[in-house]
Amino acid sequence: QLQLVESGGGLVQSGGSLRLSCRVSRRNVDYYNVGWFRQAPGKVREGVSCISSLPGRTNYADSVKGRFTISRDSAKNTVYLQMNSLKPEDTAAYYCAAVWPSDPAPCTVDESPYEYWGQGSQVTVSS
Repeated sequence: QLQLVESGGGLVQSGGSLRLSCRVSRRNVDYYNVGWFRQAPGKVREGVSCISSLPGRTNYADSVKGRFTISRDSAKNTVYLQMNSLKPEDTAAYYCAAVWPSDPAPCTVDESPYEYWGQGSQVTVSS
């Protein structure tokens, strides 16, 4: 069973940066598709970004393209989400999730395939 633990959230001013970490345990993260999702109060959860199993193709929601970067450190079994130029509308609880890929297609920011979820990390961007 895969376990995921997020960290790195916090309070930041508009225009600032944060880096979220998703530490994966019990399995090798290189073989899984890993995604980042977020949910703001009163809104549905939305996909932010994902990274496929090796070789690690990436995908981003239009709202974060050019500002967020997803990456993976195989040695640390961790996936990161570097968030730059943060805006108040980025305020949300951020979750990482993983799934064993059923085909070689690139990962998706649609949450439906993802089986394993972390507990979430709060990001608050002040204006």
